[in-house]
Amino acid sequence: MVIQVRKMKKKDIPLVQHVAKTSWHDTYEGIIPRHIQEQFLQNAYSNYSMKRRLKNSYFFVAETDGTIIGFANYSRSDPDGKVELGAIYLLPAYQGKGAGTALLKEGIEKLQGVREIHLSVEKNNIRAKTFYESKGFAAVSEFDEDFAGHTLRTLRMVLKVKKISL
Repeated sequence: MVIQVRKMKKKDIPLVQHVAKTSWHDTYEGIIPRHIQEQFLQNAYSNYSMKRRLKNSYFFVAETDGTIIGFANYSRSDPDGKVELGAIYLLPAYQGKGAGTALLKEGIEKLQGVREIHLSVEKNNIRAKTFYESKGFAAVSEFDEDFAGHTLRTLRMVLKVKKISL
């Protein structure tokens, strides 16, 4: 399977919304109640929100055979090279096949001067936590977070970026 990563385009929004919804339901089943997932997805991945994020952040999609199978969303936190990784989501059938790694590498390469990548991950999202740890991210804090009335245990993780090969 050949995975290609490119900048997201406005025409990709419906496919990215599909990836977000599918991966959220797969990942957070039993962790976040479905109605809270739906509420979050409607807000964070509405057409308006997607267009705003596309304009104000760095959005990459991963494709195979012309089909979008995942995406990553980065935003620069400060001029000193700190970047926030807001999301890497993949369709469940494509997890563990290199697309997440390709999206992480693209962010490091395209956001020139990246020295640290920061992210938040739900502690019970074992797949994501294991993925990030395997790439060199380390947990730096842990806290409870109110997520639309549901308490989540959140880990903050950081990757110190060097010349790395993922």
